[in-house]
Amino acid sequence: YIAIESNQPTIKYLLLLPLMFLIACRTSKLDLNSEQSRINILLDNWHQAAGAADFKSYFDQLTDDAIFMGTDATEHWNKTQFMEFSKPYFDRGKAWNFKSLQRHIYVDPAGKIAWFDELLNTQMKICRGSGVLYKQNSSWKIKQYVLSMTIPNEKVDEVVKMKGELEDKVIL
Repeated sequence: YIAIESNQPTIKYLLLLPLMFLIACRTSKLDLNSEQSRINILLDNWHQAAGAADFKSYFDQLTDDAIFMGTDATEHWNKTQFMEFSKPYFDRGKAWNFKSLQRHIYVDPAGKIAWFDELLNTQMKICRGSGVLYKQNSSWKIKQYVLSMTIPNEKVDEVVKMKGELEDKVIL
């Protein structure tokens, strides 16, 4: 508490503003680290749920209006479509097993939206995942996820030749 002698209340509040701003900034930084940690845990648990074929836990991490984009150009699914596609994999006892090698997480200043990118060790070797999360009440949920395969630069020409005929059909 700072005692300020003044008969004008406005001056008292103006003098307190810089102090309140500093406190708010310090609190935001601590909250940012906490939010990034919570998101990191959510993403690790999400990937682990797929590896354990835990259908409910996996899909509970998505918003109702979530979009999943897979490695194939035709894979652009809403949550219901992705659940239908995925169900046979989960039913056989093992879906896919992704482990994060590196992850970057960013949170908007309001703390309601976050985005991330990650390198993943998968059955397809290294893939890249990226996505958007939305905070519903006090819980983060995945709103969009994009999975893509990485291609070493020196192999791009070979890969383009291999996928050219199939993807020309999508382009047309």
